[in-house]
Amino acid sequence: MLSNLYERKLARQGFRLIAGVDEVGRGPLAGPIVAAAVILPKNFSLPGLNDSKKLTPKSRERLFVEIKRAALGVGIAAVSHRLIDRLGIGRANFLVMKMAVEKLTIEPEYLLLDGGRSRLALPIAQIGITGGDGKCASIAAASIMAKVTRDRLMIKYHEKFPLYGFAQHKGYGTKDHLKKLARYGPCNIHRRSFFPVSEMA
Repeated sequence: MLSNLYERKLARQGFRLIAGVDEVGRGPLAGPIVAAAVILPKNFSLPGLNDSKKLTPKSRERLFVEIKRAALGVGIAAVSHRLIDRLGIGRANFLVMKMAVEKLTIEPEYLLLDGGRSRLALPIAQIGITGGDGKCASIAAASIMAKVTRDRLMIKYHEKFPLYGFAQHKGYGTKDHLKKLARYGPCNIHRRSFFPVSEMA
Protein backbone atom coordinates (compact mmCIF):
# COMPACT_ATOMS: atom_id res chain seq x y z
CA MET A 1 0.00 0.00 0.00
CA LEU A 2 1.37 3.41 -0.96
CA SER A 3 2.06 6.21 1.45
CA ASN A 4 0.07 9.44 1.53
CA LEU A 5 3.13 11.20 2.96
CA TYR A 6 3.06 13.94 0.30
CA GLU A 7 -0.63 14.64 0.92
CA ARG A 8 -0.15 14.71 4.71
CA LYS A 9 2.78 17.13 4.40
CA LEU A 10 0.68 19.49 2.28
CA ALA A 11 -2.27 19.14 4.67
CA ARG A 12 -0.01 20.35 7.49
CA GLN A 13 0.67 23.46 5.36
CA GLY A 14 -3.08 24.11 5.15
CA PHE A 15 -3.91 22.52 1.77
CA ARG A 16 -7.09 20.43 1.90
CA LEU A 17 -7.97 19.57 -1.70
CA ILE A 18 -4.90 17.92 -3.22
CA ALA A 19 -5.13 16.30 -6.65
CA GLY A 20 -2.81 13.62 -7.95
CA VAL A 21 -2.37 13.77 -11.74
CA ASP A 22 -0.99 11.16 -14.12
CA GLU A 23 -1.27 10.09 -17.75
CA VAL A 24 -0.97 6.84 -19.69
CA GLY A 25 -0.38 6.20 -23.35
CA ARG A 26 2.68 8.24 -24.25
CA GLY A 27 4.42 5.31 -25.96
CA PRO A 28 1.80 3.40 -27.98
CA LEU A 29 1.69 3.50 -31.77
CA ALA A 30 -2.09 3.82 -31.77
CA GLY A 31 -4.93 5.36 -29.83
CA PRO A 32 -5.23 8.32 -27.46
CA ILE A 33 -3.23 9.54 -24.49
CA VAL A 34 -5.42 9.60 -21.35
CA ALA A 35 -4.93 11.46 -18.07
CA ALA A 36 -6.71 11.51 -14.75
CA ALA A 37 -6.77 13.87 -11.79
CA VAL A 38 -7.92 12.43 -8.44
CA ILE A 39 -8.65 14.17 -5.13
CA LEU A 40 -8.66 11.62 -2.31
CA PRO A 41 -10.21 12.15 1.13
CA LYS A 42 -7.92 12.95 4.06
CA ASN A 43 -6.05 9.90 5.44
CA PHE A 44 -7.33 7.77 2.56
CA SER A 45 -6.16 4.16 2.70
CA LEU A 46 -6.73 1.48 0.08
CA PRO A 47 -5.02 -1.94 0.26
CA GLY A 48 -3.33 -2.84 -3.02
CA LEU A 49 -3.06 0.75 -4.27
CA ASN A 50 0.05 1.05 -6.44
CA ASP A 51 1.43 2.29 -9.74
CA SER A 52 -0.99 0.95 -12.38
CA LYS A 53 1.90 -0.63 -14.32
CA LYS A 54 2.61 -2.94 -11.35
CA LEU A 55 -0.96 -4.24 -11.08
CA THR A 56 -2.89 -6.95 -12.91
CA PRO A 57 -5.84 -5.88 -15.08
CA LYS A 58 -8.22 -7.50 -12.56
CA SER A 59 -6.67 -5.54 -9.66
CA ARG A 60 -6.81 -2.29 -11.63
CA GLU A 61 -10.50 -2.80 -12.40
CA ARG A 62 -11.28 -3.46 -8.72
CA LEU A 63 -9.30 -0.44 -7.54
CA PHE A 64 -10.85 1.73 -10.27
CA VAL A 65 -14.31 1.09 -8.77
CA GLU A 66 -13.12 1.69 -5.20
CA ILE A 67 -11.26 4.91 -6.06
CA LYS A 68 -14.24 6.25 -8.01
CA ARG A 69 -16.51 5.52 -5.03
CA ALA A 70 -14.22 7.06 -2.38
CA ALA A 71 -12.65 10.03 -4.21
CA LEU A 72 -13.82 13.58 -3.56
CA GLY A 73 -13.25 14.31 -7.24
CA VAL A 74 -12.13 12.51 -10.41
CA GLY A 75 -11.38 14.19 -13.74
CA ILE A 76 -10.50 12.13 -16.81
CA ALA A 77 -9.50 13.44 -20.25
CA ALA A 78 -8.21 12.04 -23.53
CA VAL A 79 -6.29 13.54 -26.44
CA SER A 80 -6.76 11.75 -29.76
CA HIS A 81 -4.11 10.23 -32.00
CA ARG A 82 -4.80 13.05 -34.49
CA LEU A 83 -4.03 15.75 -31.96
CA ILE A 84 -0.91 13.86 -30.83
CA ASP A 85 0.28 13.89 -34.46
CA ARG A 86 -0.46 17.62 -34.73
CA LEU A 87 1.03 18.78 -31.41
CA GLY A 88 3.71 16.17 -30.75
CA ILE A 89 3.55 13.80 -27.79
CA GLY A 90 5.27 16.22 -25.36
CA ARG A 91 2.72 19.01 -25.81
CA ALA A 92 -0.15 16.49 -25.96
CA ASN A 93 1.03 15.08 -22.63
CA PHE A 94 0.84 18.47 -20.86
CA LEU A 95 -2.48 19.28 -22.55
CA VAL A 96 -4.21 16.07 -21.49
CA MET A 97 -3.10 16.45 -17.85
CA LYS A 98 -4.33 20.06 -17.82
CA MET A 99 -7.65 18.92 -19.31
CA ALA A 100 -8.03 16.22 -16.62
CA VAL A 101 -7.57 18.82 -13.85
CA GLU A 102 -10.12 21.09 -15.55
CA LYS A 103 -12.62 18.19 -15.64
CA LEU A 104 -12.66 18.02 -11.82
CA THR A 105 -15.99 19.21 -10.41
CA ILE A 106 -14.22 20.42 -7.25
CA GLU A 107 -11.29 22.82 -7.64
CA PRO A 108 -8.01 21.54 -6.20
CA GLU A 109 -5.73 23.74 -4.09
CA TYR A 110 -2.57 21.83 -4.96
CA LEU A 111 -1.45 19.42 -7.71
CA LEU A 112 0.90 16.47 -7.33
CA LEU A 113 2.10 15.58 -10.83
CA ASP A 114 3.81 12.42 -11.98
CA GLY A 115 7.16 13.41 -13.51
CA GLY A 116 9.92 15.54 -12.08
CA ARG A 117 9.75 18.33 -14.66
CA SER A 118 6.00 18.47 -15.14
CA ARG A 119 4.43 21.92 -14.98
CA LEU A 120 0.88 22.62 -16.06
CA ALA A 121 -0.32 26.01 -17.30
CA LEU A 122 -2.81 26.39 -14.47
CA PRO A 123 -3.01 28.96 -11.64
CA ILE A 124 -2.72 26.20 -9.01
CA ALA A 125 0.27 25.42 -6.78
CA GLN A 126 1.92 22.23 -8.04
CA ILE A 127 4.95 20.01 -7.83
CA GLY A 128 6.27 17.24 -10.07
CA ILE A 129 7.40 14.02 -8.42
CA THR A 130 9.73 11.70 -10.33
CA GLY A 131 8.22 8.20 -10.21
CA GLY A 132 5.23 9.68 -8.38
CA ASP A 133 2.89 6.87 -9.45
CA GLY A 134 5.00 4.50 -7.34
CA LYS A 135 5.44 6.86 -4.36
CA CYS A 136 2.29 8.91 -3.89
CA ALA A 137 -1.23 7.61 -3.20
CA SER A 138 -3.18 10.22 -5.17
CA ILE A 139 -0.89 9.96 -8.23
CA ALA A 140 -1.15 6.15 -8.11
CA ALA A 141 -4.94 6.50 -7.96
CA ALA A 142 -4.82 8.81 -11.01
CA SER A 143 -2.62 6.33 -12.89
CA ILE A 144 -5.19 3.56 -12.27
CA MET A 145 -8.13 5.72 -13.38
CA ALA A 146 -6.28 6.73 -16.56
CA LYS A 147 -4.99 3.23 -17.35
CA VAL A 148 -8.35 1.48 -16.95
CA THR A 149 -10.09 4.18 -19.01
CA ARG A 150 -7.55 3.91 -21.83
CA ASP A 151 -7.59 0.08 -21.81
CA ARG A 152 -11.38 0.12 -22.12
CA LEU A 153 -11.13 2.52 -25.07
CA MET A 154 -8.60 0.27 -26.80
CA ILE A 155 -10.85 -2.78 -26.31
CA LYS A 156 -13.63 -0.83 -28.05
CA TYR A 157 -11.21 0.02 -30.87
CA HIS A 158 -10.41 -3.69 -31.14
CA GLU A 159 -14.07 -4.30 -32.02
CA LYS A 160 -13.81 -1.69 -34.77
CA PHE A 161 -10.36 -2.77 -36.06
CA PRO A 162 -10.10 -6.49 -35.13
CA LEU A 163 -7.08 -7.23 -37.37
CA TYR A 164 -4.58 -5.48 -35.08
CA GLY A 165 -5.15 -7.11 -31.67
CA PHE A 166 -5.69 -3.84 -29.77
CA ALA A 167 -7.51 -5.69 -26.95
CA GLN A 168 -4.25 -7.50 -26.15
CA HIS A 169 -1.47 -4.94 -26.61
CA LYS A 170 -3.53 -1.71 -26.26
CA GLY A 171 -1.65 -0.12 -29.14
CA TYR A 172 1.88 -0.57 -27.76
CA GLY A 173 4.59 -1.64 -30.19
CA THR A 174 4.68 -5.34 -29.30
CA LYS A 175 6.13 -7.92 -31.66
CA ASP A 176 2.62 -9.08 -32.56
CA HIS A 177 1.40 -5.52 -33.20
CA LEU A 178 4.40 -4.71 -35.40
CA LYS A 179 3.83 -7.89 -37.39
CA LYS A 180 0.18 -7.01 -37.99
CA LEU A 181 1.07 -3.42 -38.81
CA ALA A 182 3.54 -4.62 -41.44
CA ARG A 183 0.94 -6.97 -42.87
CA TYR A 184 -2.12 -4.70 -42.94
CA GLY A 185 -0.65 -1.21 -42.84
CA PRO A 186 -1.87 1.49 -40.41
CA CYS A 187 -5.56 1.91 -39.58
CA ASN A 188 -7.45 5.09 -38.68
CA ILE A 189 -6.23 5.26 -35.06
CA HIS A 190 -2.51 4.75 -35.67
CA ARG A 191 -0.26 7.70 -34.83
CA ARG A 192 1.20 8.83 -38.14
CA SER A 193 4.03 10.73 -36.42
CA PHE A 194 5.35 7.63 -34.60
CA PHE A 195 7.96 5.27 -36.10
CA PRO A 196 7.46 2.83 -37.80
CA VAL A 197 3.93 4.04 -38.69
CA SER A 198 5.51 7.21 -40.12
CA GLU A 199 7.35 5.05 -42.67
CA MET A 200 4.12 3.36 -43.79
CA ALA A 201 1.62 6.24 -43.90
